[in-house]
Amino acid sequence: MNTQERMIELLTGIQSSKRNYYTELKETVHELEKKNIQLEIINEIMRSFNVDMSINDMLEKMLGKLKTIFPINRISLFLKVENTLTLSHCYPSDSHFFVQGMIIPKQQGLYWTVLKTGQARLIYIEESEEMFEVQALRKIDLTSCLLLPLNYKDKTIGILLLGSKEKLELLETDLTFFQQLSNQIAVCLENARLFNEVLQRKKQWEETFQAVFDAIFIIDLNGIILQANKAAQQIFSHSEKLEGRLIHDFPFKQGDYQFQFSPILNIPSSGELLIAKRICEYYCYPILDEHGAQYASIIYIKDITAKKQIEAQLLQSGKLAAIGEMAAGVAHELNNPLTAIMGNAQLLNRKLNLKDVQLKQLLEDIHECGKRSKNIIRNLLTFSRQEQYRFEKCSVNDAVAQVLSIIGNQLHKQTIELETKLDQKLPFIDGNLQQIGQIILNLLLNAKDAIEGCEHPKKILLETFQEQGNVILAVTDNGCGIEEQTISEIFNPFFTTKTDAKGTGLGLSVSLGIAEAHGGTIKVISKQHQGSTFKLILPIKE
Repeated sequence: MNTQERMIELLTGIQSSKRNYYTELKETVHELEKKNIQLEIINEIMRSFNVDMSINDMLEKMLGKLKTIFPINRISLFLKVENTLTLSHCYPSDSHFFVQGMIIPKQQGLYWTVLKTGQARLIYIEESEEMFEVQALRKIDLTSCLLLPLNYKDKTIGILLLGSKEKLELLETDLTFFQQLSNQIAVCLENARLFNEVLQRKKQWEETFQAVFDAIFIIDLNGIILQANKAAQQIFSHSEKLEGRLIHDFPFKQGDYQFQFSPILNIPSSGELLIAKRICEYYCYPILDEHGAQYASIIYIKDITAKKQIEAQLLQSGKLAAIGEMAAGVAHELNNPLTAIMGNAQLLNRKLNLKDVQLKQLLEDIHECGKRSKNIIRNLLTFSRQEQYRFEKCSVNDAVAQVLSIIGNQLHKQTIELETKLDQKLPFIDGNLQQIGQIILNLLLNAKDAIEGCEHPKKILLETFQEQGNVILAVTDNGCGIEEQTISEIFNPFFTTKTDAKGTGLGLSVSLGIAEAHGGTIKVISKQHQGSTFKLILPIKE
């Protein structure tokens, strides 16, 4: 360029305009870069709260971005919980005056002032009054800090502190950005709180759902299991998942028939069914959406086998109570005539000629029959006595003798040969004589019913012995026996192979319940057409 052209540029100011243009362009580019970083920070906050990232990690990333455009050295979050303000999170988490979880006092509080007014404040440490927070900020070598309220809707939920070791010089646009940043953090924190609250409630519901001892199914309108608790899993399948399977595939029975749940319900329904040889109550409820349309059903299944056994025991106890009342009345009415019969037989026996042996024998028989009748009445009263059962040292042999005095003659009249083999050295048990007698009576009556109608000689063997620390009472008959597929069901309440006139299916269920209450059990060995053996097993009293 020659001298003339240089003079023209100086006179017209062309070179100066170029420099101003490039300076303004550089400043514009810097501002655009700053805006982009600010947008990145806000977007990063949004992403951080949408994924499983801790707040500390989010603060670390946010501080790294802020440092590129502002001299920020520390970020702290103070959250309001009810009427307290607490330091929630801080980065970096090196040693500082405030520890995480510390409650900020209200007296002359700088933080509480920002919280109450909802207005941001830029604080220069050396120029500020001596306050509790200022002392803390000075100890961590901060020169200035920006306190921003975390506003969510119409309330302030906390404070965001941005600390710097330099003196912050912020433009109005910078303050606007920081307030937008704090508002965005407030929204994210509140959303995170609500999300965690929903998760916690969901967890509590699931824990409650799984903790229920009764089986619960949730099925869709096609009968597919959407959810099942642990109790349902244990009843039907210990390994295979129930979800996704059809509810109709499981062996529900109502009586002797297969039962199927109807997934489409207009009203709740209920009933009883059999599941895996257990008696259960079921309740079905429709699940409706906000429009009142059904989209699923709840099936609640409760095992009531033990309840049925208790009801059976109560029913049996009621029968015994009725027998006791009747026996008491019979005893009262018969004792006086029996006393007169026995007394007159003795008087006549004394006055008769001793040579009349035949007549003397008849009178003695009358007296013995009277004594036997009184003994039967006394045993009947003892057996059916209804009082609170007390466990005490007792002998199974005594219970056998008590029961045989009641039904022994009945078995003899039905031409049943009853053989007893009682161990006279049988140890004592800790139990109740009347309850043990009830078991023996039920076993003998079942044996009697099993051999009725048999053409071969009818035999029942009753024996007691000890084995492996237990007292064993065994009742063996040569009757019809029990089918193999039926043996596992005979102890279920109301299960019976007898006609309605002969049994209700409660005897063995009640007997098993009494045996288990004594710490024992009842076992059965049977083959069809070859007879059965029922063993009452009771622990020996130590």
